[in-house]
Amino acid sequence: MEDSQSKHTISSRLQAVKQKSGKSYNQIAEETGLTNVYVAQLLKRQAQLKTETAPKLRAALPELPEELLHEMMKPPLRSYDPNLIQEPTVYRLNEAVMHFGESIKEIINEEFGDGIMSAIDFYCSVDKVKGVDGKDRVVVTFDGKYLPYSEQVSCPSVFFSS
Repeated sequence: MEDSQSKHTISSRLQAVKQKSGKSYNQIAEETGLTNVYVAQLLKRQAQLKTETAPKLRAALPELPEELLHEMMKPPLRSYDPNLIQEPTVYRLNEAVMHFGESIKEIINEEFGDGIMSAIDFYCSVDKVKGVDGKDRVVVTFDGKYLPYSEQVSCPSVFFSS
């Protein structure tokens, strides 16, 4: 498993490849068939590059060294710097989830039942739209699979053999 220092080094190298390409996350996403956030996750070593996606990423970023491509295919150390919360955009996203979270939870329960939204089987994207006032607005989409809680029924025969 990679440590946080090697993750930072690899991520910095991946960001340099992206910068050199001159492409945006949206452009790379369009060329690979991934969401823009997932592309960013890949380049930050927060997601694993799947074998079938590697050729598409290679085509989108031809300067991507083979060694980094192979590194991206390993399971990443999914972590973050605890100081990240101090970054204003991240702070506001956290604030929005905390402020609206209880209401979102109530609606999920009302619409689906007792359960949660997966952050594993999950798609996330960021889009730019014009508001009714003509000003730029940010749309963040969280698209997660619904996972119902299961009742924990005692079944001794499953847990203990005679």
